[in-house]
Amino acid sequence: MRGERQREYDPPAAGPIGRALATWRVRRGLSQRALSERAGLETSWVSAVETGREWVDRRRPLAALASALRLDVGELTGQPYSPLNAAHADLRAVAHRVRRALAADQPGPDNATGPRRELEEFVTLAEAAEAAGDEHGLALVVPTLIEDQAADLHSRGHAMAAGLLRRLGYRDLAWLLLHRAARAGGAETGAVRAEEVRLLLELGLPEDALVRAKQAEEAPLPLLKAFAHAMAGRPGRAASLLDAVAERARNGDEHAMVAAARVAVAVEAGDFGAAADCATAAEPQRLTPAARTALLVRLAATAARTGRTDEAAGHLEQAEATAPLRFLLDPFARELLAALPARITDTEIAGRLRETAQRAGIP
Repeated sequence: MRGERQREYDPPAAGPIGRALATWRVRRGLSQRALSERAGLETSWVSAVETGREWVDRRRPLAALASALRLDVGELTGQPYSPLNAAHADLRAVAHRVRRALAADQPGPDNATGPRRELEEFVTLAEAAEAAGDEHGLALVVPTLIEDQAADLHSRGHAMAAGLLRRLGYRDLAWLLLHRAARAGGAETGAVRAEEVRLLLELGLPEDALVRAKQAEEAPLPLLKAFAHAMAGRPGRAASLLDAVAERARNGDEHAMVAAARVAVAVEAGDFGAAADCATAAEPQRLTPAARTALLVRLAATAARTGRTDEAAGHLEQAEATAPLRFLLDPFARELLAALPARITDTEIAGRLRETAQRAGIP
C-alpha cells in the first residue's frame, strides 16, 4: 500500500492542478478511490488528472475536489502564483497596499480625499484597464480606488479592486473590500453585487451565487446567473436564461456577449460538442479584450476536447497576445498550457506553447 501511495503521489506529467491534487490527497491520507467518492467524481478521472492524462477545465469538478480535501480552490490552482515577471510582482504588491488600507478601516465616502473630478478620472482609468484585461494598469490605480470617495465612485472602485484581487488569488481580501464597499457606500451598486457573484462562483458556490443575484437584471448578472445554473448541473435552465437575454439584446456587441456566455455555459456543463456549435456564432472582435481573452481560453478548451489541438494552441496564443497577464494568471489556461504540448504533433506549435508555459512558470 505504501508503495502504491508513493506512486500515486509522484505525477511527473501532471498539470499544475494534478500535481497539487496528488500532493494534498496524500497529505490527507486518502486513496484516489476515497477522494473520488467524497467529491462525487470517477476514480479513473481523478487518477488521470494526477498522472497528466487529463486536465481540469471546469469549475464544478475543481470545486468538488477542493471541498473533498477541505481546501480553498486556490490551494489546488496554486493562486496566488509566484511572480512571473516585474509587472506581476507589482500586482502582488497590491495585496499589501490593500491590507494596510483595510487595517486603517476608515471608509467614509462623505470625506473624499480629493476633488470628485480627479476621482472620476481615476475610476475611468481603472474601468478602461479592466475592460482591456490590463492587470498591471489596473493595479497602478487600485490604491486610489480604495481611498475614501463619493459613494458611487467608492463602490465602483472597490468592485474593480476586488475583482483584481480575486483573479490574483486573494479572495479573502476581495471579500473584505466588497464588505467595506457595501458598508461605506450606502446603496449597493450592480458592480459590487456582480463581483460578489463572481467570487462565489470561483469558490464553488453556485447556489449562493444565485441567491445573491436573485431578481437582479443589470448587466452582467443574467449571464452570471446562467453560468451558475450550468455549474449547479442545470444547463437547460442556463440555456433558457440566455435565450431571454438574447431576445433583449440591442446590438451586435450584446449579441456577442450572449454568444460568448453560451460557450462558457456549454464548457462548464461538459458539453463540448455544444460548445463547438456555439463557438461558430461567437465574435471575439466585438468583445472587450478582457472578455475576448476569457472566450479564447474556452474556445481552446473546446478545441482540445474535440481533438483539434492545433486550433486550441492558436486560441491560446491569441489569448496571450490580447491580455498577457490576465491569460497567464488564468488557472484553466495554465492547465491547457501544461496539457497540450505533448498532444500536438506539429513541433513548431508545441515548441511555442512550451515557451508560453515557461513564461507562466509551468515546468
